[in-house]
Amino acid sequence: MRDSFPLGLTFDDVLLVPRRSAVSTRRQVSTSTRLCRGIDLAIPIVSASMDTVTEAAMASAIAREGGIGIIHRFLPIAEQVAMVRRVKRAESVVIDAPYTVRPEATVGHAAAFMEEHGSAGILVIDRDRRLLGIVTARDVLFEEHAGRPITTVMTPRERLITAPAGTPVEEARQILHRHRIEKLPLVDAEGRLVGLITSRDIQSRLRYPDATKDQKGRLRVGAALGVRGDYLERAEALVADEVDVLVVDIAHGHSDLSLKTVEAVRARCPDVPLIVGNVATAEGTRDLIGCGADGI
Repeated sequence: MRDSFPLGLTFDDVLLVPRRSAVSTRRQVSTSTRLCRGIDLAIPIVSASMDTVTEAAMASAIAREGGIGIIHRFLPIAEQVAMVRRVKRAESVVIDAPYTVRPEATVGHAAAFMEEHGSAGILVIDRDRRLLGIVTARDVLFEEHAGRPITTVMTPRERLITAPAGTPVEEARQILHRHRIEKLPLVDAEGRLVGLITSRDIQSRLRYPDATKDQKGRLRVGAALGVRGDYLERAEALVADEVDVLVVDIAHGHSDLSLKTVEAVRARCPDVPLIVGNVATAEGTRDLIGCGADGI
């Protein structure tokens, strides 16, 4: 009877035996790998799309180290999209759409907005996007009159240090250092706000050189989908907020339900990379690839 059972091993039964190596330093070793089309990782680590594992904080942290996080799907669409947005805004070479408020906003509104979005400052603009000033968390920290106009506590435009659109990052770093400021608004010839560079983002680039980033210098992040209910609506909302990869999250990936989901998502969102799993056979892998999956 013993011969009828195949050999089974667990991790405790396997030992890696050291062999002769020509590697003289760990700097010679590369752990980089391809996650799927268009996305490379410095380290081959993807955090699980579980509600006890990956939300915005974990996704940001693992992307900074060279991996990528997959935001779980066990929450309303708007909340999942907000988490993706928070990771994408965590750092950037240039923030194309910095947080802004109109001059008629109140101090209380600005304080609540900064707390909700985890921001330390908001730019004040008019209806034509002309820069009027900046409000920081320090400006509203001890303000007792929440109903006061934001213009009464902001640093006005004439006292701000700005730079023209297209300013190189190194030049921006020098301006930030020279004036001892943390935020550098970018404006066009008419004074309209077109972007923002922060000292925090520049410091992060130096501290995390292997971070997984997109073409705009933003951290990459993925998000999970189910195979029932609102998965197509969820996919479209995530893609609209520039999620980097979608992951169809199902225990048995080689099923008709999974294959139909992949086909439907691929038809609705043709350009975003799509990963599916789990499968355990070559046949399952081939079938999912045939339906449009980029990674298994």
